[in-house]
Amino acid sequence: MIVLLFGYLIFAIVVLVVVNLLFANKGNSVLKTPSGSESQPTLDASVLVEPSATSSISGPISSPLTPPRASTPILAARPSKSETIKIVTVLMLGAFVAILNQTIDNVAIPHQMLDFNVSASTVQWLVTAYMLVNGVLIPISAFLMETFGTRKLLIVAMLFFSIGSFVCGLSPTFAVLVTGRVIQAVGSGILLPLMTNVFLSIFPPESRGKAMGIMGIAMIFAPALGPTVGGWVVETYTWRLLFYAMVPIGIFDLILASIWMKNVLDRSFPKFDLSGAVLSTIGFGGLLYGVSEAGNKGWGNDIVLSALGIGVVALIIFVRRELRITVPLLELRVFKYDMFTLTMVISAIVNMSMYAGMLLLPIYLQNIRNFTALQSGFLLLPGALIMGFMGPIAGAVFDRIGARLLSIIGLVVMTLTTWEFSKLTLGTMYSHIITLYIFRSFGMSLLLMPLMAAGLNQLPRVLNSHGTAMRNTVRQVAGSLGTAVLVTVMSTRTTIHLANYSNVVSAANPVITTQLSSLAQNLGFPPQAGPAVAVQTVYGIVAKQAAVDGINDAFIVATGITVVALLLAFFIRRVFPPEAESTD
Repeated sequence: MIVLLFGYLIFAIVVLVVVNLLFANKGNSVLKTPSGSESQPTLDASVLVEPSATSSISGPISSPLTPPRASTPILAARPSKSETIKIVTVLMLGAFVAILNQTIDNVAIPHQMLDFNVSASTVQWLVTAYMLVNGVLIPISAFLMETFGTRKLLIVAMLFFSIGSFVCGLSPTFAVLVTGRVIQAVGSGILLPLMTNVFLSIFPPESRGKAMGIMGIAMIFAPALGPTVGGWVVETYTWRLLFYAMVPIGIFDLILASIWMKNVLDRSFPKFDLSGAVLSTIGFGGLLYGVSEAGNKGWGNDIVLSALGIGVVALIIFVRRELRITVPLLELRVFKYDMFTLTMVISAIVNMSMYAGMLLLPIYLQNIRNFTALQSGFLLLPGALIMGFMGPIAGAVFDRIGARLLSIIGLVVMTLTTWEFSKLTLGTMYSHIITLYIFRSFGMSLLLMPLMAAGLNQLPRVLNSHGTAMRNTVRQVAGSLGTAVLVTVMSTRTTIHLANYSNVVSAANPVITTQLSSLAQNLGFPPQAGPAVAVQTVYGIVAKQAAVDGINDAFIVATGITVVALLLAFFIRRVFPPEAESTD
């Protein structure tokens, strides 16, 4: 365990150094001779602090929002309408393939296990390594966006993603495949927080709901589409095509970024907090690793407990440090904004419950009902289409009425459909499951992007990057925690149900013994072998029923989680950024 964590720490520091070196030279040259879209007049650090954020608003933060910076700030130019369309196009294309990549490989894991002759616990590193790299980069995304230009960050992100995709497709060994996934993760870890901050920067508060809805097409539609596309490709061609297909799309977006992308985020050049970066790497990495492994090894496993313990201790030290230093790596004072905190908690709970459908339904369909990966993927497709279609509509409604009513309606629908999923049987109709999932997706489409917009709308502009980094980090931890909890519930309850059924269906029960003998005779088996064959057949049916009952119990837990989010949604109120309020 110590060797694993030490290796992860060394790897994390290497990632941090490489990312910084890629930008360092150009970043310094910009300070000396700003050119192109960055040729803005240099201003004092105080210019970056809107008067409304420190004086005209009695805001929840008592200390100044913008600490002293290491270099002279640069304000980015506002893009025109045509430039905005181009910027959104480039970001949406890059984010779509990056998010699609996170889920598209899941259905290929069994084939990769066979090709590379690795166990299930070993192949899990394809997911774990990807997640840990994001755990390194997401907390420092605020520093990257405040230090390096938007255009440069996007180009580097797509470069990493394209190279990683090619390495994955070409991989002759499992180690090379994991390396490719790590390189991909560096790209997506930079790209996703960048997209959110750019949208917050180029769209005014009164139209952010619609903007977030458009962004939701990539963030919600892509992961739901992944299993369908992945299942079709794996069954028709080879899993390597899943990665090769990403390369030309990544290169195309790279070309568009070099032509269309502008620097639209203000840069204040904060001093890099190396100690904070190391602590956040150990903290978030240990927490994510421990939670993800808990679903496979159990919460009482020594490795799980060690990872969680080290992660929690590192995070406590990290929080104490960030609250005391002048230029924090991650501005934790964003939690003093009540609606930002409330909506982030609700979003985290929704993410935990959302994974119930994305995780448990494929297990039910493929492992118990013997549907193919493609059939299982098609189950998620109609819901994905609904979410993609409803995203901009829900965003436009949010711009008019706020997030409270949308959240309540969405959570009511999500609670009812999640409860209905707790009634699955061995004979539940496929059409019934699709119908429930469509309605559940409709409910989620009213939640995810409006909640994000409602929370980030309360933050002043200088805290947008920190708020985005915090939301992405919490979302990832919540997703991993939800997965681990639901898998644990499913596994534990399946074992309990199987034991209960075994106590009834046993040779010691004379009624069961008589029925099994009759069943064996009716099937034409000889008297000596008949009862044993009948017992084996019945045991297989009982095991499947126990697994279904375990999945139903997990959905009951997911329903309870959703009810908590529903109760919290009644406390949402409509808020605006301090700078928007001061102009009224």
